[in-house]
Amino acid sequence: MYKITVTTANRTELKDITFDVNRLVERENIKDGICVLYLPHTTAALVINENYDPSVKNDIMGWLGRNIPSTGNYSHLEGNADAHIKSSIVGNSLILIVENGRIMLGKWQGIFLAEFDGPRTREVWVKFISESRR
Repeated sequence: MYKITVTTANRTELKDITFDVNRLVERENIKDGICVLYLPHTTAALVINENYDPSVKNDIMGWLGRNIPSTGNYSHLEGNADAHIKSSIVGNSLILIVENGRIMLGKWQGIFLAEFDGPRTREVWVKFISESRR
């Protein structure tokens, strides 16, 4: 298993980790297979979405913030109940195809860590199921 360390700067943000994942695939000489990303945190998530127009990230985080506000009638007393809810809805794992040494993403897609309770340092755990190595 491998780890990617991600440091966030804000309470909520989408941090692009596409380069980090691709760099790990290259470093480990993975040619073809599956890449599993898992986030062992309860107040952050992983998501694939558009990474070309930054307004998409703003729209996603804005919608989540409006519909799951940071303050509300929550039972959880640590002040981050909204982050737990957002993380549960978005999810904490991704399965990606590796083909010819690259993560297969659509033209506009990127891989993001969604921070809902930052700033923090997070770990993304990575496991490869490889058909072959270069």
